Amino acid sequence: VQLQASGGGLVQAGGSLRLFCAASGGSISTYAVGWLRQAPGKEREFVGGINWSGTSTNYIDSVKGRFTISRDNAENTVYLQMNNLKADDTAVYYCAARRSFVAWTDRRYNYWGQGTLVTVSS
Repeated sequence: VQLQASGGGLVQAGGSLRLFCAASGGSISTYAVGWLRQAPGKEREFVGGINWSGTSTNYIDSVKGRFTISRDNAENTVYLQMNNLKADDTAVYYCAARRSFVAWTDRRYNYWGQGTLVTVSS
């Protein structure tokens, strides 16, 4: 399966963005999907993930209550809704998939999108 992340852009602090992770070449319905990000000069970090059915999500503490992951398997798409954005959220955001449960480390994901840049101005 191939993944393509999109929806990034420039937004002011306190604003919102919705990222999209569109799958092609197969159904994403049997994959857990994670969103990860890499800020300039920092290591890539797990942001949150959703299980294959959409019944379970996980988030790091810094985005809880602000970010929401959802999915529409019929549309072969996973979403990351980001509200109340902060300057610290500035990063390249990646979606990634794996067949098992959501993983909190990037090395466990087998399929990756190309990344989409989110810039939050303060």
